[in-house]
Amino acid sequence: MKKQVIALAALAAGAAHAQTSVQFYGLVDAGVEYVNHANAAGDKVLRLTSGGQNTSRFGFRGVEDLGGGLKGVFNLEGGFFVDNGTIDGALFRRQANVGLEGAFGRLIAGRSYTTVYDFILPFDPMGYAPQYSWATTGNGTGASKYGMTTAFDNILKYQGQFGGVKVGASYGFGEVAGSVSDAAKSALGLGYTAGPLSLAATAEQVNGTPATGATTRSKTNVYHLGAGYQVSDVLAVKAGYRNYRQAPATGAGVRADTYWAGVNYQATPVIGLTGAVYYQNVKAGASAADTLADPMMFVLRAKYALSKRTDLYAVTAYAKAKNGQAVGLTRDSTADGGVTGFADRQTGVMVGVQHRF
Repeated sequence: MKKQVIALAALAAGAAHAQTSVQFYGLVDAGVEYVNHANAAGDKVLRLTSGGQNTSRFGFRGVEDLGGGLKGVFNLEGGFFVDNGTIDGALFRRQANVGLEGAFGRLIAGRSYTTVYDFILPFDPMGYAPQYSWATTGNGTGASKYGMTTAFDNILKYQGQFGGVKVGASYGFGEVAGSVSDAAKSALGLGYTAGPLSLAATAEQVNGTPATGATTRSKTNVYHLGAGYQVSDVLAVKAGYRNYRQAPATGAGVRADTYWAGVNYQATPVIGLTGAVYYQNVKAGASAADTLADPMMFVLRAKYALSKRTDLYAVTAYAKAKNGQAVGLTRDSTADGGVTGFADRQTGVMVGVQHRF
């Protein structure tokens, strides 16, 4: 009898040891958007856009129980455009990584969102919406200047949660022969939660590669602070700050500060409301126009949940720049479906639907 019990226990242990789960998941988001000042002539545009509130995506994630509290994990995730069916860059541009998870935290290798992205995302009221949020990039005129790096190639990333303290670090290998530092990327994050209060601080550095025959490389440093307070079960206040500093290989440097704040309010079990404001101050820019603009954007959004996985949304935004400088609403480039600004103000209105699976 004892032998049978031992055999069954060993069999059960082996089965638990081999437990594996693989999940196919995704998100499809499409909306109809109206934007003014969409070209140099000041014309308006009405278009179908992909990823109004979140980038449309698909992916696979898996977990294997290795025993002793240790798990093997992987994640493959790519983006796509609903309006034309094309893939957004590389097949698994968003995530392509494998690693281990346990009581120590989670360690992965491959391509992944950066530590900065992971730690600061919860403090953007709009959740890094492609339309409309400036929490990831700068003044929304199309280029990703004055922002943070959302993902690293060749990454080693660690994240651990110890009570109310969260720590994280990521390093992207430059893979340049003869130099460990050239093209290398690194980031650190520290988070703290106590009851309704959440705080985070991050730092990121991205190194360039010296031009042929040169020895000096560019360097970009980006620092963030985030704060959130859950006022009640239905109301949350969020705010963030970014300090961007770029030291080019030659010439003058760049310095810009971005601020944002907003609220998320669950008006009813199915209606969610968001209000947010973003402001950027370029103190030393790559161009005089950037330092003069000081753009600001105001955003209002309403969501209606048809189910746990399907939402309708309506969002409007207004951006204004000083001194006649151009400003745009979207953080995406035109290649990614954005509409670049051609005037000192721009207004956008979008209605759409999002389904998660």
